[in-house]
Amino acid sequence: MDRLTSAARLMIVSDLDHTMVDHHDTENLSLLRFNALWEANYRDNSLLVFSTGRSPTLYKELRKEKPLLTPDITIMSVGTEITYGNSMVPDDGWETFLNNKWDRKIVTEETCKFPELTLQAESEQRPHKVSFSVQKEKAEDIMKTLSKRLEERGLDVKIIYSGGMDLDILPQGAGKGQALAYLLKKLKSEGKLPHNTLACGDSGNDAELFSIPDVYGVMVANAQEELLQWHAANAKNNPKVIHASERCAAGIIQAIGHFNLGPSTSPRDVMDLSDCKMDNFVPAYEVVKFYLFFEKWRRGEIEHSEHYLANLKAVCRPSGTFVHPSGVEKSLQECITLFRTCHGDKQGKQYRIWVDQVLPAQVGSDSWLVSFKKWELSGEDRRCCITTVLLSSKGKTLADGLTWTHVHQTWLHGSAPSDSTAWLV
Repeated sequence: MDRLTSAARLMIVSDLDHTMVDHHDTENLSLLRFNALWEANYRDNSLLVFSTGRSPTLYKELRKEKPLLTPDITIMSVGTEITYGNSMVPDDGWETFLNNKWDRKIVTEETCKFPELTLQAESEQRPHKVSFSVQKEKAEDIMKTLSKRLEERGLDVKIIYSGGMDLDILPQGAGKGQALAYLLKKLKSEGKLPHNTLACGDSGNDAELFSIPDVYGVMVANAQEELLQWHAANAKNNPKVIHASERCAAGIIQAIGHFNLGPSTSPRDVMDLSDCKMDNFVPAYEVVKFYLFFEKWRRGEIEHSEHYLANLKAVCRPSGTFVHPSGVEKSLQECITLFRTCHGDKQGKQYRIWVDQVLPAQVGSDSWLVSFKKWELSGEDRRCCITTVLLSSKGKTLADGLTWTHVHQTWLHGSAPSDSTAWLV
């Protein structure tokens, strides 16, 4: 949160499985659409929060499987763990708060008396969360009985049933909703309360998110029955909570537009990126736009046209340089020449590019230094390099766009391939 010196323009708090991530979307298109929108328009002045039932272990596994952006804040284990930044630094104050009237040993003793409960994997058992699987038809009775027994033993717990099979036992003060309320209170105390907050979910353990005052909410189109029932009983007359007609991340984009929270057209939905009209120079948008063009060029989704190559030459300074992650330096004009040869070389193949943590810093009256991670997926091969770009508006109009003067890339640790010649720019 220290990245922002003032209140976030927008804070999105989103569940992952079946909300941000659509496991039925093999191309991850809705997620990639959201990624492009966020990095082009929101990253530098907003906060992205992932709020998941997954433990840190399973969360990290998902990051390896899907093209997820890096969040500013991660809430895991159904709201029992809050961490910050790339290093996922834990919030010690939250952990201390959750210890009140919580004894994991007593929870384990009482749940052992219910043979219907099947303990989930060891990775899902956390200091402030005990997780089971249980058949849907038995869940309600077990929850009532177990809640009473734990209360009799002096504990104050919360039992959450979600996904038609998952039963989580947490301290009463835990949960996705309480974690969000804690974050908002903390941000407010620092004078950084977000101008708008949008909560996004699909299942029962997300219901609490929509109960926090002054927070917008979206239940994605594929929301589960338990969440829809909660909404009908508790929030059907709340205009700040909607049931989207779009699935997963596409539903989040829909909600941004519905509530007028900011731009809601993803650059991936713009047919001709060269026609984009901006009110001022936006370095992050230029970066997103460039790599989307590169992806579409190699996938053969745009024609092999001299018009596009001329536009590309126009935005690259003739003396501009590119330092390849292997350390080889070449001119940007040489890179454009290589572009000619790779048109459509990924046609019909699984090939995607996305950028993460696009953060511009103005270093002069007409220049910006933009840092980001550039990811490239080709079949099963996934690579990433840390990229720094120097952009300039000197002598340029908004219609011209910014000039690329220098690009420098280094491999993210563990990403370097044995043969790096296939990595173009």
